Amino acid sequence: MTPAAMTTIDLNCDMGESFGAWTMGQDDAVLAHVTSANIACGFHAGDPLTMRRTVAAAAKRGVAIGAHPSLPDLAGFGRREMRVSADETYAMTLYQIGALAAVARAAGTQLHHVKPHGALYNMAARDRRLADAIAAAVRDFDRALILVGLAGSELPGAGAAAGLAVAHEAFADRRYEADGSLLARSKAGAVIDDVDTALAQAIVIAARGEAETAGGTLRIRADTICVHGDRPDAALFARRLREGLEAAGLSVAPLARGRGA
Repeated sequence: MTPAAMTTIDLNCDMGESFGAWTMGQDDAVLAHVTSANIACGFHAGDPLTMRRTVAAAAKRGVAIGAHPSLPDLAGFGRREMRVSADETYAMTLYQIGALAAVARAAGTQLHHVKPHGALYNMAARDRRLADAIAAAVRDFDRALILVGLAGSELPGAGAAAGLAVAHEAFADRRYEADGSLLARSKAGAVIDDVDTALAQAIVIAARGEAETAGGTLRIRADTICVHGDRPDAALFARRLREGLEAAGLSVAPLARGRGA
């Protein structure tokens, strides 16, 4: 499908990534500006108490709640690749979705979407076997959940094949390779630290379906744009991003089943 200019865009943020005595992010402030929250489920960050607090805060703001499952890697924040089988991927995804769903249910709310984290997200973007395992776990838990994955990658493709609603995700503060993959964090310039530069990229992606790469202009579909909650300026970035998108004539709203897929 050829990417089209979007009039409505979701703004999502990875959060709930504190655990124990360790604190990360500016979740309460960020929640004032985003429309979807991807909440860590304990494998790369988060703990039961943090999960409860973050779900409650998101529900209070009317922000859509999603599970953010990861590889089991607290020390590496889930950003180190691991060799895992499809069965392991299915099981760990199902386990983490179930944990956050229980917290949401106890709080009188429910899950809206699932977005894998870090290395698991990137691995599933290129490995259809792992993408199929994640999609199967989401489908088997709740077919109404939206599966979020890197725009144009294997993950939304697997979700659609499994009969799920999917959302193609783009990044305001990450550079792209010419093939649509994210420039590896180990490479210079992979993360866009300057807020104005990231905002400009987000507006072009959302409004025109394009992103600039070292190899030229990339056509990209975006149903949702990510704000990284571990940025030191996450709250400012989220506010500027929402204000900029709306000033550009875009409506910022949570994902709906009619969008994506």
